[in-house]
Amino acid sequence: MRQTRRSTMTAFTIPFGRIVAASLLAVPLPAAAQNVLRVPFSIDIGSFDPDNAFETQALSAINNVYEGLVEYIPGSTDIGPALAESWTISDDGLTYIFDLVDGATFHDGTPVDSAAVLASMERRGSETMMLNYFLWNVTGIEAPDGDTVVFTLGMPQPSFLDYLSSPWGPKVISPAAIEGNPPEWFAENAVGSGPFRLTEFNRGQQYVLEKFEDYHGEEPYFDVVEIPVIPDIGQQILQLRAGDIDAVPTNYPWAQLAALPPGLELTAAPSMALLFGYVKPGSPLAEDADLRAAVMTALDPDIWVEDIYGPYATPALSLFPATMLTPETPVDFPSDMASAAAAVTAAGGLSLTIGYGSEGADDVDQAADIMAAQLAAIGVDAEVVVLPAGAVYGLQEAMDTAPDIVLTRSVPDAAHPETQAGVFYTTGAILNLMGASLPEADEIANGAFGITDIAARDAAYAEASDLWIEAGLFLPFADVQDVVVHAEGLTDLGLRPVFLPGNIDFGTVRFEE
Repeated sequence: MRQTRRSTMTAFTIPFGRIVAASLLAVPLPAAAQNVLRVPFSIDIGSFDPDNAFETQALSAINNVYEGLVEYIPGSTDIGPALAESWTISDDGLTYIFDLVDGATFHDGTPVDSAAVLASMERRGSETMMLNYFLWNVTGIEAPDGDTVVFTLGMPQPSFLDYLSSPWGPKVISPAAIEGNPPEWFAENAVGSGPFRLTEFNRGQQYVLEKFEDYHGEEPYFDVVEIPVIPDIGQQILQLRAGDIDAVPTNYPWAQLAALPPGLELTAAPSMALLFGYVKPGSPLAEDADLRAAVMTALDPDIWVEDIYGPYATPALSLFPATMLTPETPVDFPSDMASAAAAVTAAGGLSLTIGYGSEGADDVDQAADIMAAQLAAIGVDAEVVVLPAGAVYGLQEAMDTAPDIVLTRSVPDAAHPETQAGVFYTTGAILNLMGASLPEADEIANGAFGITDIAARDAAYAEASDLWIEAGLFLPFADVQDVVVHAEGLTDLGLRPVFLPGNIDFGTVRFEE
């Protein structure tokens, strides 16, 4: 039996708060002149340990200090080389052989070799590490020579390379650092092989990365990356306009994107951020097909997605992000509002609550309000409930008071559909927040796990998605793009769909010459 895996919910949006006046008396040199990139975090780093922390905004920093064997290529879900220059997979799908790049070293001068990979994988696989589940199917790792690493799996796992490519996937750490320091040391220190070194860890205030001069890959454009912690989005916007920072990586108000001030521009890229709703099992929405059709009519994302996001989101095609798979037949919300209102009247009325976590994104807040208004238009008594921070993870222990629909914007661990179905939708999945269960859909999704033909695999997952929606257990609403607002001329941001929105690749970003 496969282990349960963990993904991440959207806990990376700070509400638009009070704008604090910024001093404009001192005008700093532009980052291009200083060769310094300044990108703020809204949420502080909990831990820099790549094996033992589920960071969100810090992904870009961690993934520029540490490298894995493979990685997703910017702007796509294609997998390319990192510390492994090539790899082969056995015909039975049980053996993966990786050939390491030549000449790579860690920031402490230790060479990157197969022994270092083994030490890092042993650390990642330890039961004490939060992210050990990425290696759940690995039964053995060997190093036949200094440049070769061989992974043996317990069962064929077509998603294995995706797990290794994940932004939270296994990284390779200097074996000297592992041996010479206690595990807790890595929470605020780092010795990787990436294009940048961690040189300043000032919790709650600022982090600094400096270019690693002996990096084995392409040299970064910037010499230094400064990462101040600025929780208030209004303050970030003021500092961006003043030239004190170079980007607002996430949470820039959607409504303001159409008219950015002079000197600012945006980069939009595909993302796996999916806005969807969990439906409370046993609620009228889940139990009554006519009422469910009426509610879906009112909640049709074709009505409201553009009002919130403008051109930077589209109605969802299924319960899987559009950048993950495109179903042959997209989900079809009913559209007859008169029939929907008649169904509610025939049922003697309907009351529903729509909830979302207080740590959620502002677009989730807006979507909940619009949905309540749409439901009212067909005679539903709809109430929006803001759940306390973290409460969404305890809904199964409080089902009597749980909302009928819980909205969230989520991103999976990796680009394989298994990391969406097996985390959010299947019975017992760790982020199946309402405890929904549909065995016939589980059977299809679990069967799709081992399919190597991508078209057949995607068709199977799309079929499972249809069943979950038809049963009224989950409702997909919007595929949301990754949008970064930044100084004019900043380019090659290296955004990747699987990364949480706003994670700029410090190794590729540059100013146009």
